[in-house]
Amino acid sequence: MSLPVAGARRTYEAGARILNRAQPLLLLGMRLYWGWQFFLTGQGKLMNIDRTAEFFGSIGIPLPLANAYAAGTVECVGGLLLAAGFCSRLTAIPLIATMIVAYGTAHRDVVETIVSNPDGFVTAAPFLFLLTSLIVLLFGPGPLSIDGLLARTAIANRTVENPKPVPTAAVMARQ
Repeated sequence: MSLPVAGARRTYEAGARILNRAQPLLLLGMRLYWGWQFFLTGQGKLMNIDRTAEFFGSIGIPLPLANAYAAGTVECVGGLLLAAGFCSRLTAIPLIATMIVAYGTAHRDVVETIVSNPDGFVTAAPFLFLLTSLIVLLFGPGPLSIDGLLARTAIANRTVENPKPVPTAAVMARQ
């Protein structure tokens, strides 16, 4: 390998190591900000439940009062869980479903024109909520979360309690 190529490779790898260390901070920032925004949006729905139900009814959502309570609760509780990073991947699923319903009802026009006007889809209110939820579902909440803390604790406890692998019955039978 030539000297300039080797130098470029080392520089790239050093940069990648630095950027990899920033991933937990990005996930934390996204979870905190959008989790709190989910909470505030859900709280707004629940505190104005009659107006929310009326709006839901006007856009054709069946059982508007029940769905207003459901959406508000999912956003409120799910937002707090997302921000804390607790049960994050499981929490992301109903948040994603709620945003898909928002696109299919209140923002149907941007879905219908997604090919001719893709900017409308990505600038609609549900987009960043949906994107954050999808990122957490696919990548997890990161190590700076309650889920990350629980995972590290479980690994530490497993290592302390059982530092050497226990032979399985098949291994013991071969001995």
